[in-house]
Amino acid sequence: MGVSNYIFIAVLILAIGFFTYQVSKIRRNIMLGRDVDRTDRKSERWAMMTRVALGQSKMVTRPLAGIMHVLIYVGFVIINIEVLEIIIDGIFGTHRIFAFLGGFYDFLIGSFEILAFLVLLACVVFLVRRNIGNIKRFKAREMTLWPKSDANIILVVEVLLMFAFLSMNATDRILQDRGVDHYVEAGAYPVSSLIMPLFEGMSDSQLVNYERGAWWFHIVGILLFLNYLPISKHFHIILAFPNVFYARLLPKGEFTNMDNVTKEVKLMMNPDADPYAAPPPEEGAVQKFGAKDVQDLHWKNLMDAYSCTECGRCTSACPANITGKLLSPRKIMMDTRDRLEEVGKNIDKHGKDYDDEKSLLGDYITDEELWACTTCNACVEECPVNINPLEIIVDLRRYLVMEESKAPSELNGMFTNVENNGAPWAFPQADRLKWAEEV
Repeated sequence: MGVSNYIFIAVLILAIGFFTYQVSKIRRNIMLGRDVDRTDRKSERWAMMTRVALGQSKMVTRPLAGIMHVLIYVGFVIINIEVLEIIIDGIFGTHRIFAFLGGFYDFLIGSFEILAFLVLLACVVFLVRRNIGNIKRFKAREMTLWPKSDANIILVVEVLLMFAFLSMNATDRILQDRGVDHYVEAGAYPVSSLIMPLFEGMSDSQLVNYERGAWWFHIVGILLFLNYLPISKHFHIILAFPNVFYARLLPKGEFTNMDNVTKEVKLMMNPDADPYAAPPPEEGAVQKFGAKDVQDLHWKNLMDAYSCTECGRCTSACPANITGKLLSPRKIMMDTRDRLEEVGKNIDKHGKDYDDEKSLLGDYITDEELWACTTCNACVEECPVNINPLEIIVDLRRYLVMEESKAPSELNGMFTNVENNGAPWAFPQADRLKWAEEV
């Protein structure tokens, strides 16, 4: 082992350590949410995760983007085997440690090269599509400078990493052919062999320097990419699988009830209950009606926010957004994540009890956005990783109605009728059957 190996080990430890630190912060933020049980019906959850997250079943509903995403996804997963070899070589000072696999190694390297080229091609197409193509969902009002830059940064980095991998292999193969020490003859190079003529005129020392430079650029680039993920929308690479696993399994049109409200209604409907008796004491902290800030949402809502890749499929399918209303389900998720990040930073700086006198409702999401929602579940159905913006919208609306008595006039009229008449219509119970007298 030489000095470069110790440098590599130090870089690797720092990168993994900082990534772990960032992930711990995100986990802390997610766990600020209320508890909710999403561990039931495990066989259904495993099947759903296999189909949706692993099988990308919802991505390919839009074939062009879906197929290119699958190429990047498969390339990302499989090329990590090559990254494992680079890490081992970097630690122990070896070169192509898996070369003993012989013909299978040739197959692996050849497959990696083809995948790297396809990933590079897909990223170029995505760059053109995002920046030149006239796609409405990429130009929405929530797609400000950072979301646009974030998408472009990751695509450019992918292109550079794949080119570094292919040029590293091209120079490596030339060094193998020249019999330079340390460069064992191994691997098949169907793609990098096409660019080998670019390097043929270099001396052995120049080739070694270029190959080592590309090697360092490739692995350090991957480690930097790893630490970029937690501050990027691309953290869905990590969270997609658990997010799909813990997704809601209830029918999409079924709303959840609040326990404290359910108890009150059951008490009212109980003919044997004493109407003058004091209500039973609350166990633990008094539960709010609905949600005003991110801590009032449950942890799965907050995981949804970190899992959002801002693709905009939810918004492009939203009937309210299509008709020009202010609502954008993607913005709901982006606002939730931004507010959660703000709360997390306040905890780091001032402690967990600090109140910045801001909230998700009002400071980030407006009443107008919430009341534009038709609760049709189109956004939930469309999301490739089973994010549920509707749960957040409904909880925020519950707070508006039940804590602040703020609802559209049409709903206030219905609420009054329910309170006075036991039904949404403006007729007393005694008159309900009058329509039948004329039949």
